[in-house]
Amino acid sequence: MDPRYKALANNLVTHSTNIQSGEKVLLHSFDIPERMTLALIRAVRERNAIPFVQVQSALLDRECILDGSTEQFESSSHWEMERMKKMDAYIAIRGSSNVFENSDLPPEDMKRAMKAMKPVLDWRVKKTKWCILRWPSPSMAQQAKMSTEAFEDFYFNACCMNYRRMMDGMASLEEKMRNADQVVIKGPGTDLSFSLKGINAVACGGTHNIPDGEVFSCPVKDSVEGMITFNADTIYQGTSFSDICLKFKNGRIVDASSSSNEEKLNEILDSDEGARYIGEFAIAFNPMIREPMLDILFDEKICGSFHFTPGQAYEEANNGNESQVHWDMVNIQRNDWGGGEIWFDGELVRKDGLFVPSELHKLNPDYLLGN
Repeated sequence: MDPRYKALANNLVTHSTNIQSGEKVLLHSFDIPERMTLALIRAVRERNAIPFVQVQSALLDRECILDGSTEQFESSSHWEMERMKKMDAYIAIRGSSNVFENSDLPPEDMKRAMKAMKPVLDWRVKKTKWCILRWPSPSMAQQAKMSTEAFEDFYFNACCMNYRRMMDGMASLEEKMRNADQVVIKGPGTDLSFSLKGINAVACGGTHNIPDGEVFSCPVKDSVEGMITFNADTIYQGTSFSDICLKFKNGRIVDASSSSNEEKLNEILDSDEGARYIGEFAIAFNPMIREPMLDILFDEKICGSFHFTPGQAYEEANNGNESQVHWDMVNIQRNDWGGGEIWFDGELVRKDGLFVPSELHKLNPDYLLGN
């Protein structure tokens, strides 16, 4: 057993989900080594809790979705829901040998499958303690432009870092976002404004996603105005997109363009009415993650970035928007990516990726890395 597997499993059942004696835990293993699943089972049992295991494969999932019937999707949703209702916690580790495995699935098949499974997703998010993370693979290393060995070292360092060191700074940013009304974001190709008035903010320090490091809120649904250009590439539903630019009026995306797969971009945004409204705004600060790698659980935590999300809002910070889409799009504001500014009610909160107010300095890399 690789000792890093044990360390990661322990981090997931203690800090991330705080598993208690007698709790039922669904361990969702998606194309990962059996020994990592074994480490999770043992870690759950060390907490005197009860492990259940679901093993999945991207290749087989693709085949089930391709030309799948509505009856098949609805039946799967029914028994998945029955199982999820019996769980107290959910830990998913998702690997992939090919991140583009679903790129040629017909959009209608994907849409019906996602719609059928949305109630299960909603139950899991709202009713269980949960944590989701990716698994390092040669495919991910290639996306990150790193050797497999170097990427594995990076992965375990990022996933097993001391997330407790983020707590004080996150609490200050959470309070500042919760009390904010007008937000202005400026940068290359970006001049955006919206309101956070009356909407909650939530700090995330390793309790739902690993790696982690963000505070999220949500714009008032009809308040978003202006334009935003995302400088990090993104993959959604198995398709990659570059240089996405969104223009807003009264909160709605009225124009969406990209330098690749623009037609598919608009197909996704037309999935339902809520897909053209924003369901999340988050500021990220993980010092271990600096470059995009086409994996959103990493990219949305990039040091000096923020993400803006067409689609479903989270219940904890809710503007009422509902959609089967939840697509985190990332803009990096560090100097080496062109810079940028975030303002709350006329106060400069972050400039070129570094927090400006003294109470937020504990979220800057020097502090988080112990320098």
